[in-house]
Amino acid sequence: MERLPARRVLRPDGSLRPGTVVLEGGRVEAVLDDAGASPPDLTLAPGLVDLQVNGVGGDDVWSGDLDALGRRLRAAGTTAWCPTLTSRPLASYAAWFASHPSTAPGEIGVHLEGPFLDPARAGAHPPEHLRPPDTAWLAALPARVRLCTLAPELPGGLDAVSLLSARGTVVALGHSSATYEEALAAAAAGARLVTHVFNAMAPMHHRAPGLAGAALSDPRLTPAVIGDGVHVHPAVIGLVLGTGRAVLVSDSVKAGDERLPDGRLGGSTVTLAGAVRVAVRAGVPLAVALVAATARPADVMGRADLGRLEPGARGDVVAFDASLQVVQVASG
Repeated sequence: MERLPARRVLRPDGSLRPGTVVLEGGRVEAVLDDAGASPPDLTLAPGLVDLQVNGVGGDDVWSGDLDALGRRLRAAGTTAWCPTLTSRPLASYAAWFASHPSTAPGEIGVHLEGPFLDPARAGAHPPEHLRPPDTAWLAALPARVRLCTLAPELPGGLDAVSLLSARGTVVALGHSSATYEEALAAAAAGARLVTHVFNAMAPMHHRAPGLAGAALSDPRLTPAVIGDGVHVHPAVIGLVLGTGRAVLVSDSVKAGDERLPDGRLGGSTVTLAGAVRVAVRAGVPLAVALVAATARPADVMGRADLGRLEPGARGDVVAFDASLQVVQVASG
């Protein structure tokens, strides 16, 4: 049994209060209100949950060592994550699954970000690999795929949303020129997430809100925002998190891949803990930023055992010091 006292413990109701987290057998045994006479100046949160990880350090998801990726993420406070595969020819995905047959440490499902994306909103994705959805191919995906980002306005897009939702795959809308109305139609078909709001989509206009406007206004959609403070201005990150529905993602890539050869942004090199720090520096309350990196992404993935410190939940606990640096990752 492991007991972790702290001045601030993130509770399931989103509050931060003194307390002690008790871990036993890899699970949360209890969360006590008693933190002792002089608890350490720490903030305890559940392990962070990142829905979009393309790479970390010297490894990328397509070609790197997933075990090493998982260990590196855990050391940085991210204990649950989605290995994210960007756009390639369809045959490449079967080859990847064949060469990566085992789930990585902390993996909660593979995220296919493409290739069913709008070439006009390709971002870092090679446009030559982008194409309309292939529903027969999607229907044969392995169960390990738990999240798929696509552009719903493409031919067959709504059929793909319906098919994936029916098989239990979370559908995200992204790299898309969808209008507001097309985004709402996709939400009605089962889409539940918007991949990196404001990035790789039409700018939001007050007379044409588009996908970004749908993400921020429709309660069926959870906006995911890249939290590095570069892809989206920190003030706008604060506005997105202020909806009370958003999740933080890192969209991290391996070192050196942050910008494309022409200078455009690709992914980020931020950790999810770093994204929490960016949000807090922008004026977001710490508890709000932590929920956006823990319970809310866990809920998107249907994982009630993750992202919360309550009895029976998985015993991943991250301790932050007063400057919000990760100083300990415990699992009981």
